[in-house]
Amino acid sequence: MAKFIYRMQNILDIKLKLESQAKIAYSQANAALREEEAKLLKLFERKNAYDNRAKELVEGKIDLLEIKKCRQAIESMKVLIRRQMMQVQVAEKNVEAARQKLEEVMKERKTQEKLREKDFEDFKQQLVQEDNKVVDELVSYSYGRPKK
Repeated sequence: MAKFIYRMQNILDIKLKLESQAKIAYSQANAALREEEAKLLKLFERKNAYDNRAKELVEGKIDLLEIKKCRQAIESMKVLIRRQMMQVQVAEKNVEAARQKLEEVMKERKTQEKLREKDFEDFKQQLVQEDNKVVDELVSYSYGRPKK
């Protein structure tokens, strides 16, 4: 029996490698996003701590210098939070771009796999036709032979 050889196997192999690279890039982009979100959460926690400290300072013995420092810290935290939010947005865009690239590469790989399956079905059909041809020749030879 003949062996099936897909003539575009090297292209399919390349598509598989590209897909695995795209999966890695997507997971790295997701990890970067989670890291940026964690940084943002820590900044919010620090700002909340400063807010609580400011409330305590206003309610207790009034120390204007300490209140001023605390408010400056709150303002600087707001700036840091805005910057970090921009970093999170950049990371989200990177994740989206990586996801789209992954989807595109997966479609290409699936297309190649479908072409391979179609070629394999054609190959099996060709084998069946060859087998039928051999059987027909044997039957014709036996039928056309004079009986002894």
